[in-house]
Amino acid sequence: MRKNLHHNSYLILLMVFLIFQACMHNENVRFQNVGNDACTEFSIYNPFGEEVRFASDGIEGALGYVLKGDTLWLKGKPEKINSGQETDTYRWLHNEPVVVMEVKQEKTDLLVKISFESEKLEPSAWLLNIAAGEEEFFTGVFERVVDGSQRESWKEGITTALNLRGERVEVKLKPTVSAYAPFYISSENYGLFVQGAWPGVIDFCKENPDRVSILFEGPALKLKLYLDKRPAELVKRHALETGPSFVPPKWAFGPWRWRDEHNHTPVYFDGTPVEAPYNAEIVEDVLMMQAYDIPCTAYWIDRPWSPGERGYDDFEIDEARLPAFEPMISWLNRKEIELMMWIGPFVMGEMAKTALENNYYLISKNHISRNQVLMDFTNRDACKWWGENGPAKLARMGVKGFKLDRADGEKLTDSLHLITSSGISYRENYNDYPVQYVKATYDAVKPVLGDNFVLFPRAQYTGSSRYGAMWAGDTGNPPEGLRSALIAMLRCSVMGYPVWGSDTGGYSKRIDREVTLRWLGFSCFSPIMEVGPTNNRGFWGMNHEPEFDHELLAAWRFYAKLRMSLVDYIHELALEARETGMPIARPLFLTYPEKKESWNDWTTYLLGNDLLVSLIWEKGMNVKQVWLPEGETWTDLWTGTEYSGGQIVEVYAEPYQIPVFLRKGSSLELPVLPTLFQESVERTAIQYSMETLQKNEQW
Repeated sequence: MRKNLHHNSYLILLMVFLIFQACMHNENVRFQNVGNDACTEFSIYNPFGEEVRFASDGIEGALGYVLKGDTLWLKGKPEKINSGQETDTYRWLHNEPVVVMEVKQEKTDLLVKISFESEKLEPSAWLLNIAAGEEEFFTGVFERVVDGSQRESWKEGITTALNLRGERVEVKLKPTVSAYAPFYISSENYGLFVQGAWPGVIDFCKENPDRVSILFEGPALKLKLYLDKRPAELVKRHALETGPSFVPPKWAFGPWRWRDEHNHTPVYFDGTPVEAPYNAEIVEDVLMMQAYDIPCTAYWIDRPWSPGERGYDDFEIDEARLPAFEPMISWLNRKEIELMMWIGPFVMGEMAKTALENNYYLISKNHISRNQVLMDFTNRDACKWWGENGPAKLARMGVKGFKLDRADGEKLTDSLHLITSSGISYRENYNDYPVQYVKATYDAVKPVLGDNFVLFPRAQYTGSSRYGAMWAGDTGNPPEGLRSALIAMLRCSVMGYPVWGSDTGGYSKRIDREVTLRWLGFSCFSPIMEVGPTNNRGFWGMNHEPEFDHELLAAWRFYAKLRMSLVDYIHELALEARETGMPIARPLFLTYPEKKESWNDWTTYLLGNDLLVSLIWEKGMNVKQVWLPEGETWTDLWTGTEYSGGQIVEVYAEPYQIPVFLRKGSSLELPVLPTLFQESVERTAIQYSMETLQKNEQW
């Protein structure tokens, strides 16, 4: 009897499941009751909330295309010509040419492909209009705060933040803040990902406050619609589909140091004659950091470092600038510091001639000028030759990381008529170029270094995260520059680029001291912490008053020491990002989407599950209102005060302090912050002489 009841219950559950699946399948796409002369409207069923509605305003339809310069909107209902187990196909037969839409279900997500039935015709672009609610929130797509010149993203008075509502985004690489992904999430429980590399435009309710307008070029429009009530699941599924993300070795999560240029001077900053066998400024940095007990796990050398007018000929080392290069690497390694180098996607010197002779190049904006030849990374032979004679050669010398500059439109020619080695147009190749660049570098160095390396490109597009971390580009250094860096980090987290870092203090000829103090704290609690260029000097010998900047030096030591206590934690988060797609730095709405505060407070974020960080970016501001998520007890790491979540607390923070809270119950062990800071103030009070430090090396 019990067996029969169990069997019957199983059959009932199976029938309910099959009916539910059938209902879901039949209702994936629902076309509104429109006549042949009315613009097409349709909705996609969302089991997690309101349906995703592709709407018409009577003039523009829900779906259209551009052909031979004319914009045409589809009208009426299509004919459903196929209803498979997974894929439904629709045709607009009364449209000329005939348009076909295929909808394939993948669990709760949908793959949509829209194209002409005739392969002989290729539109120049496809268009979609999606209805938007009054309070709907959108984010993702790019790391810039707003489109246009990157300086607009740190313009004084800017108000746009994490939410892209009211912004129009051209999805096409622009230097130098240049991480893009044709993917966004909506607070209405969906995420949209446009597959492929063709340029496009997404208008988030700017031209029309009631809709998101999407235009992407190419012969077909392929998109994936992720559906889930949890924003984190939308982000994770996209991150895994376009990744999984690269995980650098553990040393790469410690503090880095760099300068914009390294000159081999006859005397150090304090006038001491140089007796070291290595570059004077590298020696100065390393010995001074060692004296002040400032941890450093990686040091990178920016260009110029080769011979030639641009300092980048043939991946050779300029011995006048960097004498005894390989012994210097061994010296750094003995101090537990790994070396990284700047590279670009072009070749110069004799390598430029070889690239031209073998058709390994793309026609760039400044082709042949300054003997600079842009590599065609769609050419396998070119990739192998470049990799072997470039990054792999340096890796065999002991270089463990590469900062991949450019590749983001600064040199690329944009053309439908010029064709790459692989047969695609420069136009289609444009956004994919940084992916090809980082993959070519990855393929070159991995056989030499195994997993013991890090790649750090500034340009990103779909697929980049598989091969490297990312650098935030040349961010300005006003307070709004720090603001833009925070937004960039959180947007990149949503876009699937979890291992991210910014130039502490911004990339500028002259730092702002207060902004740099705040930025040191932010960099400590970012996935990557890199400090430089700091006016191309150390805080012990600046070109401003105070020349010996004790305040900045103490803060640098404090945050570098604190960072070392976070290395294991952040490395584990990077592994989690690779396995699950959950980013390292997390906007609050990924974890607490049901709370309005989590969407509004974009200056506060989670670093993993255990740390809540809240950035003060405005100059002259020392007080911050911080929303603490409920369900947890949070400890202020500066005061030791415990707070119950579910409330807004007011905290006081000097410029050297970043408000940070630890979740009660965490196993993370951190130093007592006030004690560590006071120790750093005392340890950095001495003005060391390079004469003494150099003698200690016994050169």
